[in-house]
Amino acid sequence: MVAQVVSGATLSCSFGMSPGVLTVSPISRVQVEGQPAANIRDHIPLANISSFGLCRCPANPVVVAATVAAMGVPTPGGCVPSTSTPWMPGALGATTAGSPSLDATSTCLCTWGGSIRIVSPGTVRSHVA
Repeated sequence: MVAQVVSGATLSCSFGMSPGVLTVSPISRVQVEGQPAANIRDHIPLANISSFGLCRCPANPVVVAATVAAMGVPTPGGCVPSTSTPWMPGALGATTAGSPSLDATSTCLCTWGGSIRIVSPGTVRSHVA
């Protein structure tokens, strides 16, 4: 069994320089250990997935501009996640608000090339199948 992810979970991006946080709206959500449970559709940039501070991905236009301004020296730029697809794979045996529940092994891809993973699910005792 894998841990259920809830609002307040800590996230990490492979190109980000700071941890991020998952935010889940409490509307139509069950509470798990006092927080709204997440599902795979909680991937909206800045609404669900916070910034990771600075981005180091050379494909990110903000990083490209910062690198050009620094005369070719690789320079991180401000992170605004670009997550247009849901978390995958999710908990195939459990649903939350009509979509597969988000479990601690799921990842979400950023358009700029980063892979976002769950560092801490926000739960200790609750698991999904």
